[in-house]
Amino acid sequence: MTKRIFILNGHPADTSLNKALAQAYAVAAKAAGNHVRTQNLSEMDFDIDYGFGGFANHKPLEPALETMMQNIEWCEHLVLVTPMWWGGIPAKLKGAIDRSFLPGRTFDSRVPPGKMPLPILSGRSARVILTSDTPRWFLSLMYRSAIIHQLRKQVLKFVGITPTRFTFLSGASHPKTGQVDRWLTQVGALGTSAT
Repeated sequence: MTKRIFILNGHPADTSLNKALAQAYAVAAKAAGNHVRTQNLSEMDFDIDYGFGGFANHKPLEPALETMMQNIEWCEHLVLVTPMWWGGIPAKLKGAIDRSFLPGRTFDSRVPPGKMPLPILSGRSARVILTSDTPRWFLSLMYRSAIIHQLRKQVLKFVGITPTRFTFLSGASHPKTGQVDRWLTQVGALGTSAT
């Protein structure tokens, strides 16, 4: 069964390991017969600053953010490829989420006081491909996998995208000989299986 897959390369640089991983997933997913859309954060032009204290007067979305949201709404499976910088995602990627994941578009805040907003983007799954220099065991032991909890629960599950699976690739700045090729093969296999 084919899927509609949206791949967002969340690295702000035009050339990166993340872009290569996103391309590897896309090529394999297309070869397996899936419908694939891709978008590179580096090519998106928008103001990352929300700029207001609340949701009442949000800024209109720039075309790049509107396209991103249309792609998320279109897809059945979201693939986010991102580096971990200072324990979190890059500022531009965070800005894209801050600006775009709005009430009425990704969640419904019209609920009784004390109740959690209702997710709008249910029915979608996600894969986060996370590159880092921090070993996975260290991220878990010392930082309690904070970035994983943030993305899985506070962002994606909050708007209804679940389950979210993670592929954690550490040693990204100085990979050992042959490691990048192994990662590309690993990510290609995920694209083939559309997971």
